[in-house]
Amino acid sequence: MILSPRQKEILHFLGETNGVLSSTLLSERFAVSVQTIRKDMNDLSDKGMVRRVHGGITLPTANDNLSFSNREVVNLPAKQSIASRIVEELPEGTSIFLGIGTTPKQVAHALLDHPGLTVVTNNINAASILSRNPNLSVHLAGGQVRSSDEDTVGETATNFYRRFYIKIGIFGVGGLTEDGQLLDFTPEEADLSRAIIEQSTQCWLVADKTKLGRYAPIVSGKLGEINTLFIDESSPEIQRLCKVNQVELIEANAPLAAINS
Repeated sequence: MILSPRQKEILHFLGETNGVLSSTLLSERFAVSVQTIRKDMNDLSDKGMVRRVHGGITLPTANDNLSFSNREVVNLPAKQSIASRIVEELPEGTSIFLGIGTTPKQVAHALLDHPGLTVVTNNINAASILSRNPNLSVHLAGGQVRSSDEDTVGETATNFYRRFYIKIGIFGVGGLTEDGQLLDFTPEEADLSRAIIEQSTQCWLVADKTKLGRYAPIVSGKLGEINTLFIDESSPEIQRLCKVNQVELIEANAPLAAINS
């Protein structure tokens, strides 16, 4: 999907604010006319990446998950920073699950120069990227291909995951509730998250800050089942949740390895 640099910046700004952006505010921010901004907003709306409201735009309704190509450009710098910290923490020669979503795809990009790893994934993009490194052993789960998400799901994929016992499971979620429930958008996604949690020695959750309070209808687990949460930017609420659930918190944009444990 082709977006102009300004449209990408609009999406990033919208992801940071997680509210409503008016055409007037955007025209001032980008020093262009309101008419130009309206064209950008209409284009983004036609692509399903934003929702038009009176005088501006907001994110799509909370219970609608965007397609993979749409999600990929939202909060991209945050996802890239999380991926970089993940790679810094990964030891050589270990084994990992790499779950679905756009942040795991950025993890795959960051792993391209890793000296050795066994990767089990249902993320088609991640498998394709990692297959370029001959030092990595990559296993791709079969199953139903979701074209909008560029992954495989279903009983076949979940059973494939359950054949492995992996050192570190790395995955994302659709949302995280204020009491620490992990949410996904479909039962198939939740089943895969459960398989990763149950078949991993350690679980690393990757989530940008917008996931806290975001709604998705299926409960896949609890934060207390996770060892480490990687996030781009923490908040007092995130820090409280991690402390209560005894989860190590690693803030990707912080200079230190961890905020608390």
